[in-house]
Amino acid sequence: MRSARFSLLGLSLFALIVTVAVVGDHSPQASAQNGVTMFADLSTGSAVDKGRGFDVLNMDTTAAACDNFFQYANGGWVKKNPIPAAYASWGRFNELSDKNQEQLRGILEDAAKNPKAVKGSNEQKIGDYYASCMDETGIEAAGLTPLMPELKRIDAINSKDSFQREVALLHNAGVRALFRFGAGQDFKQSTQVIGQLGQGGIGLPDRDYYLKTDDKSKELRNKYLAHVARILVLSGDDAATAQVRAQTVLTIETKLAEGSMPRVEQRNPDNVYHKTKLTDLKGLTPDFDWAAYFKTIGMMNTGDINVAQPNYFKALNGQLTAISLADWKSYLRWHLLNSRAAVLSKNFVEEDFDFSGRTLTGAKELLPRWKRCVASTDRALGEALGQVYVQKYFTPAAKARAVQMVQNLINALRDDLTTLSWMSDVTRKRATAKLEAFTRKIGYPDRWRDYSTLKVDRKSYVGNAVSATQFEINRQLGKIAKPVDRTEWGMSPPTVNAYYNPSMNEIVFPAGILQPPFYDPEADDAINYGGIGAVIGHEMSHGFDDQGARFDADGNLMNWWSEDDLKSFKTRAQCVIDQFSGFEVQPGLHENGNLVVGESIGDLGGLTIAYAALKKSMEGKPRPADIDGFSPEQRFFLGWAQVWAENERPEFEQLMVATNPHPVGRFRVIGPLSNMPAFAQAYQCKEGDKMVRPPEKRCQIW
Repeated sequence: MRSARFSLLGLSLFALIVTVAVVGDHSPQASAQNGVTMFADLSTGSAVDKGRGFDVLNMDTTAAACDNFFQYANGGWVKKNPIPAAYASWGRFNELSDKNQEQLRGILEDAAKNPKAVKGSNEQKIGDYYASCMDETGIEAAGLTPLMPELKRIDAINSKDSFQREVALLHNAGVRALFRFGAGQDFKQSTQVIGQLGQGGIGLPDRDYYLKTDDKSKELRNKYLAHVARILVLSGDDAATAQVRAQTVLTIETKLAEGSMPRVEQRNPDNVYHKTKLTDLKGLTPDFDWAAYFKTIGMMNTGDINVAQPNYFKALNGQLTAISLADWKSYLRWHLLNSRAAVLSKNFVEEDFDFSGRTLTGAKELLPRWKRCVASTDRALGEALGQVYVQKYFTPAAKARAVQMVQNLINALRDDLTTLSWMSDVTRKRATAKLEAFTRKIGYPDRWRDYSTLKVDRKSYVGNAVSATQFEINRQLGKIAKPVDRTEWGMSPPTVNAYYNPSMNEIVFPAGILQPPFYDPEADDAINYGGIGAVIGHEMSHGFDDQGARFDADGNLMNWWSEDDLKSFKTRAQCVIDQFSGFEVQPGLHENGNLVVGESIGDLGGLTIAYAALKKSMEGKPRPADIDGFSPEQRFFLGWAQVWAENERPEFEQLMVATNPHPVGRFRVIGPLSNMPAFAQAYQCKEGDKMVRPPEKRCQIW
């Protein structure tokens, strides 16, 4: 990854530091078939009258707003929009994402049809990459052939040295075996990039999938075991050999999971920052040759390394000698196949989807090939594709409006900080300085990524995917021991998402999200402040959530709070933790408040800031008229709630609760609004109503 950031999609702090491009984007989250819950998602899919910005037909006015505002605001939409078979969930974000994909498809098909594209140009590369992905005949004819050199190399392992060399070679090819290594900002010296070592090497979404002993977890592990065996059979193993090897894989991954740091513990930046000299790595893993590893991956000058989870590497060292070479070969074979399955022939793709999609997320069928190829091209050549996208679909006027909205939200938070009762003057001054130091990135990069060294042709989709992975890995590793490039973006321009990066102290809003209905120049201010305004406020709030508040204005990990202020902040955060832990997603399945606290603080803070900005924008002007009987204050909360219209499959909800730092959509409406007196006032809710938390339980950050 790139550097740490908290996106609307949301990943753990360290996971974002060391993630690099992986062939086929084979993570369970990616396999959710566009079902991942983003921060906010509205769409053009329903009939929205110009100048209005919301659709009363999407509401369920038979429900009581003060009882369940999610149902009141979205009940009509939820009823009319069952989840399409290819999706794990379906919401307003998906509608907008689909619209963007259609636009990208047009760009890519035009590029693929252009015989005059200059060789080596971005147009040639995006056209050829997309065309190679769409070439099903060529992919089927190639079969497993593109993987044979790597498979033969694994089969030839005959010593500890050759095993460890193969791990390094696989890392260079984007296969996350044993652990992860990548680049990220130094938490305590934010101007510099350092190498980052982190736990990894498992095939299920989280360590807990291996360690829980309930019947559902056991059943899922059995399905995973069968899936691994089927993939191995497709690669040439007979059924008996595949079953033995699959059990070996599960045993090894379980050992790795046992040594892994739990996801919630990784939320504390101090827990994942252990700057270590290269010579001291030997003390953690005396049986791993780090000098040889770094030489093999081409790192001649690593400098100091951040070892995020030292205890994991101590545990890993024991497994290096306890597990036989034959078993390690089975493990590496599986991880190579697993990382490539989504870009191979149809039998691999379907088996990969059967587990990663159908079993883990509940999706019923694969996305159409063109959608998968658009997404793959965007991952591989996001800024090359993005350049064309913004030229066609993102106007200078749209950017100017977004810049102004961001400034309005910053002004609102600054005003709030000056009057915040629980914060001392010393901390207030530092918080304001951090706010003023926010870097604002809007729409697209000022300097586009250079893809000149990435070779792309139409001969092989697997070859192109691997080349793109290696390009990104080399790009990331090339940053280590060098100053940070603060112009870089972590998302491509068409992405319907946004993020805050604490080490950069920046808020980033790609062009993909800066369009109707998140932001519609023909909608009234109330809807826009409830939509894109709350999105902006959410990202700003990440600078002061339970993780972001640990970083100062320059992006360095340090405590800039007074002791009493920090204690007060933690008390307020605990209120949010307790509230969300009480939400039952399914019978017996509750949100993990400790996991979702950062995003939930972001929602509550973002709404508070956006509402204040709306009220400020109304000062000195005639009061806006009601629309369809709704006041501007009511429309603000409808703007937020209708972002979260969504249906989710049970399997996807279970994956969300286990791995995602965002709550499910309905609680992102109910949770923050039930804490806001402004909401209760707008809808005349009374104490005792379900959407009004008692004063002693009401959570407030800003």
